[in-house]
Amino acid sequence: MQRSPQPHRLTLALGFALALGACSTTRTSLGNAEEADAAAAAASTESAQIAAADAAEAGAAQVRRERSVRGVERKVAMAPPPAPPPPATVGYAAKQSLDSISVTGSRVSANQVAPAAVMALQPMASPMQPANTEKYAHNDDNPVHRTSEEPVSTFSIDVDTGSYSNVRRMLTEGVRPPTDAVRAEEFVNYFDYNLPAPASREVPFRVTTELAPAPWNSKRQLLMIGIKGYDVPKAEIPPANLVFLIDTSGSMQDLDKLPLVKDALRQLVKQLRPQDRVSMVVYAGSAGLVLPPTSGAHRDDILGALDRLEAGGSTNGGDGIRLAYSMAKQAYIKGGVNRVILATDGDFNVGTVDDNALETLVADQRKSGIALTTLGFGQGNYNDELAEKLADVGDGNHAYIDTPMEARKVLVQEMGSTLLTIAKDVKIQIEFNPAVAAEYRLIGYENRILNREDFANDKVDAGDIGAGHEVTALYEITPAGSGADRLPPLRYGQGDKAANAGDAKELAHLRLRYKRPGEDTSRLIQTPILRSQLAATPSESLRFATAVAAFADALRGGMQIGQWSWNDIAAMAKRSLGSDPWGQRKEFVELVEQAGKLTSADGVAVQVSE
Repeated sequence: MQRSPQPHRLTLALGFALALGACSTTRTSLGNAEEADAAAAAASTESAQIAAADAAEAGAAQVRRERSVRGVERKVAMAPPPAPPPPATVGYAAKQSLDSISVTGSRVSANQVAPAAVMALQPMASPMQPANTEKYAHNDDNPVHRTSEEPVSTFSIDVDTGSYSNVRRMLTEGVRPPTDAVRAEEFVNYFDYNLPAPASREVPFRVTTELAPAPWNSKRQLLMIGIKGYDVPKAEIPPANLVFLIDTSGSMQDLDKLPLVKDALRQLVKQLRPQDRVSMVVYAGSAGLVLPPTSGAHRDDILGALDRLEAGGSTNGGDGIRLAYSMAKQAYIKGGVNRVILATDGDFNVGTVDDNALETLVADQRKSGIALTTLGFGQGNYNDELAEKLADVGDGNHAYIDTPMEARKVLVQEMGSTLLTIAKDVKIQIEFNPAVAAEYRLIGYENRILNREDFANDKVDAGDIGAGHEVTALYEITPAGSGADRLPPLRYGQGDKAANAGDAKELAHLRLRYKRPGEDTSRLIQTPILRSQLAATPSESLRFATAVAAFADALRGGMQIGQWSWNDIAAMAKRSLGSDPWGQRKEFVELVEQAGKLTSADGVAVQVSE
């Protein structure tokens, strides 16, 4: 594809950095000219360091932009944004208190925001950066447990889906995803399985279970646990107080970043009601308020603020988070939906950059009743690890937006589940009967495992469920006496199993704890899982969930699915398409075929018979 010549961005950025030394008073024009002159000397060191980070950002962005144009032009089909009109006059002034924001008359654009009250400066970044600096947390597959030794499995539920859409983006572009980018539970939970819903909101969700033979080893079994949240009609969703926290740093210039952020949030804005409120905070080298709390009835004002955003500068995410929570507190709606929606590539490089410090900041703020949703964008420098962790500790959810269609799925189709929490700190505990189940293995949820004692401890944080959410978990079980054990026998035996064998009719006992919004004491649901539930033929939902879980395992190396091949995975998925109004299951089959091509030694395409 031919492109017109462009000036070297790094040269321009360095030139701009040199000019800042002579223009520092302009960068600090928050008050009158006398105040700016007095602050210039103190700000000169800050300006130089931010300028250096800006220059490094510009150099790295050029490499990412080339990749973005190739991938996004084909899939997103989105034209570059038009030149922005002159910035509108909007008011803001951040006080040091997190609980108060005053509004004054200052002019703001994405490149021209007020410095935060406090900024922890970092060493200057080197302009030389790797072409790909994406960051993923490492997790090993859950191990196989011998039931007689460890009969109890405890974990927190997870409603995130970002791993699947991020991996989809890579496969669509012909890139083999790294192992750590694949989280099996987020693959499985990306899809709906038509689980039965609860009858009322009094008990906010319904738990169902299904048991069938494992397709890759008929001597083993798969246990599917499904949770369906009460689906609150849109008209009954309480008023929403939303803060759009948007990364407008230089790393967000690519087509699949800030332009796609704008497209995604436009779709959400169109769903707002007059009783809803929206604030808009942006952050680059520092954070600023672009839009004070505005009624959903003033849709044009909100869309206009979005349209004026531009990308440029370094990335001070910490100050942006502080300012966003301050706005959310100021516009807090008692009994309503109070949430910060962070849209970013996660590439924080100025101010508070330590992941643990950012997690602590968000964890402290969740006590105020304000949740955090993170929306990941872009490639090349995407920090998946941080985006997921911030959502986890912020009592929210994480999604990755790779196309306008995905934005519609997350922010329109699933708006209720994205915004409205109906149950907090949801934990699952399964106690397996050692007389019936010799071994078990939880598929996915590696970073959600809890200690056994955490289950009844209401101080331990866990996942939340939104209105209409479905959560699915799978266990692979080795029945006692099946001969399919994977752990070697113990030299000195396994003790007396009869003493704690329980009811021989039961395979396991399921316990689930949750809190209703506004409550601090958890409630308990429990039910036995009977051996008689074993079905010779799994349902369509279990078949498709099995194919998705196997796909995730195959991308991670295929260590848990025996001799099952890409053909086997695709064939099972194709036989289980069922109702597919959005084409998501059909797209999954295509991804399996693409993954087969990328991983096969000879590049032969996977063929799936009709």
